Amino acid sequence: QVQLVESGGGLVRPGGSLRLSCAASLNIFSMSTMGWYRQAPGKQRELVATISTGGTTNYADSVKGRFTISRDNAKNTIYLQMNNLRPEDTAVYYCNADRRIFAPKYTYWGQGTQVTVSS
Repeated sequence: QVQLVESGGGLVRPGGSLRLSCAASLNIFSMSTMGWYRQAPGKQRELVATISTGGTTNYADSVKGRFTISRDNAKNTIYLQMNNLRPEDTAVYYCNADRRIFAPKYTYWGQGTQVTVSS
């Protein structure tokens, strides 16, 4: 069974930076759409950023220009570089690997990592 493990979360001051990492137990990233989602207290989980197998990226409007998603297929790892962090970025961030169209089909989620932006 594939496991996704996030790391890099923590406490940061407004305007600071943080880089999240997500590593998979198996070599699946090269054939998966990868994404970062987040869920703040009292809110639904929302998409933050995705990156396709071809490298195409997509970002939520709230993080455009501040966050960058990237992938290293050789390491089965994706990253989320977060700059100019704001208090409203505070949430649990989840890593996702998704393959819906072609077999083998799957969706995997990490356990989440807490990001807190506070002064």
